Amino acid sequence: MSINAEEISTLIKQQIENYEADMEVTDVGTVIEVGDGIARAHGLDNVMAGELVEFQNGVMGLAQNLEESNVGLVILGPFTEIKEGDEVRRTGRIMQVPVGDELLGRVVNPLGQPVDGLGNIETTKTRPIESPAPGVMDRKSVDEPLQTGVKAIDALVPIGRGQRELIIGDRQTGKTSVALDTILNQHDQDMICIYVAIGQKESTVRGTVETLRRHGALDYTIVVTASASQPAPLLYLAPYAGVSMGEEFMHNGKHVLVVYDDLSKQASAYRELSLLLRRPPGREAFPGDVFYLHSRLLERAAKLNDDKGGGSLTALPFVETQAGDISAYIPTNVISITDGQIFLQSDLFFSGVRPAINPGLSVSRVGGSAQIKAMKKVAGTLRLDLASFRELEAFAQFGSDLDKATQAKLNRGARTVEVLKQGLHQPIAVEKQVMIIYALTKGYIDDIPTEEVTRFEREFHNWLDNNRKDLINQIRDTGKLADDGDMSEAVEAFKKTFVVSE
Repeated sequence: MSINAEEISTLIKQQIENYEADMEVTDVGTVIEVGDGIARAHGLDNVMAGELVEFQNGVMGLAQNLEESNVGLVILGPFTEIKEGDEVRRTGRIMQVPVGDELLGRVVNPLGQPVDGLGNIETTKTRPIESPAPGVMDRKSVDEPLQTGVKAIDALVPIGRGQRELIIGDRQTGKTSVALDTILNQHDQDMICIYVAIGQKESTVRGTVETLRRHGALDYTIVVTASASQPAPLLYLAPYAGVSMGEEFMHNGKHVLVVYDDLSKQASAYRELSLLLRRPPGREAFPGDVFYLHSRLLERAAKLNDDKGGGSLTALPFVETQAGDISAYIPTNVISITDGQIFLQSDLFFSGVRPAINPGLSVSRVGGSAQIKAMKKVAGTLRLDLASFRELEAFAQFGSDLDKATQAKLNRGARTVEVLKQGLHQPIAVEKQVMIIYALTKGYIDDIPTEEVTRFEREFHNWLDNNRKDLINQIRDTGKLADDGDMSEAVEAFKKTFVVSE
């Protein structure tokens, strides 16, 4: 067999031409200490803050403390298999979550992995969980209402699209119910909702998801859950994952509502992480940057200007108080970041006033400009009326002989409280709210017995649907009150048909 030198040289030339010197350099470190969901690694000299790292067994971690001799890593998953001496390598990626329409109707964990047993989520887009908030010039002032369907909120502390409104109160005062009713009311409002459950029981989250599914609200909702049994890092990341998913829609010109239920548990998880990473503790043992933890999250809520697509992201953060103390560390922090708060009071809740909103301590710093004109007109004096009623009520307990004007105020106040009560998961369209508040403020309900007010309202709404559809359609379409004569005539016509039960 003869060797052809020409063939060999041609082959060698081809090999040289196709040779690519691709060298991949990966920073690899060594675990020097591990425990309680925290690892310290030596050798990751160029790692970035917030970068994902991968341990030998495939579990991911997050670089947090960048120190001179080692790096503090937060382990995002089971840490029992990781031991001293294991390899840990950089990925070069900042922590990201999958985003897009594919997530709608799904329940995911803070890493974007499905936990609802409905298979994988096929999405190609991702967004970093930490991203800068829109700048001053990219925003516009909040001028569009977000209709919650809750009379006490839409009339007294209205919320606008792009606002951050804190919901604060003790445990078991109906905070989650207010958020769920708001989500249920978005079915025809062209709004995408994201519900972030932080540190809740898995059975509670399951109940919430079933409520949303039963009312058909899961179709436009993403549920992000980091349950109480999850490691602290996932509870800390959950709100950031939720807002990143929302930002994808906002930057595409859509409107998004994000509910964080609740930030007290996120702060506690962050405190746990910080103490394990040996960061110095401050007030109530929280780290010094716990304010920044919440401010950089809530600043990402915005109403973008028209050049940026005009999308909006509205944030409803929850904070749980202990014995109604709103002057504790986390509540005061979050109150100072948000554009107002809705305070739910235990005493009101247990006395049967539900939703248990205290109008004296609740405020919306955007409110009026995010209310439809009709609601603004009819509910203008409602807050003052309620405040003076509460004051008079306290005095009236001591004296029996009251003058007529005081008695009339007490009667009106009692009926106002009844009108503002609302059943669970029964959001009411804003045009119907306007009609019942109009009837209240114009004195048409003053002669209805207090215990009949709820039935009066229910039957009034049904009567309007059947007899005066044009009136409520006009309020809905224009946002303005119909002619005063027409509205009075409608209320009077219904009153003639309403029979007070003996």
